[in-house]
Amino acid sequence: MKQKLDKILGAILVFLMASIVIAVLWQVFSRYVLQSASSFTEEIARYLLIWIGILGAAYAAGQQDHLAINILPPKLDEKSRIKLRIGINILIMLFAFFALIVGGANLVYVNFELGQYSAALGLPLGVVYAVLPISGILIIWYKAIELANPQKYLA
Repeated sequence: MKQKLDKILGAILVFLMASIVIAVLWQVFSRYVLQSASSFTEEIARYLLIWIGILGAAYAAGQQDHLAINILPPKLDEKSRIKLRIGINILIMLFAFFALIVGGANLVYVNFELGQYSAALGLPLGVVYAVLPISGILIIWYKAIELANPQKYLA
């Protein structure tokens, strides 16, 4: 199940990265070659960067490639190291729930309720910010998989 989620999320991130590269290249081409800057590519690039950054963080959490300071774990025995990693994963899950899911869902709701749209694209801003709860769910899912089998993922 985790490998399938990794492949899907990885493919989405590759697609988003390719899209942002194309958008930025078009912006540069239209500005310097056509002498007429494209009005929507800057906004597309900005929103794609938000999605890439936040979904990328969820992907990194699933691969255990997130930022960590490993001063304490090497000094602990294996059992204590596993307990520490379980505690850290629980804290990550709590943060993902409250900050990303609850806070993100509230942000999405408020933006839809207020009817806010982006200037150039006319895209509802709730769609842009929907990546927050999506990423929170993915992070919790990845960490739950790790907690279900601590010997495999946490040792």
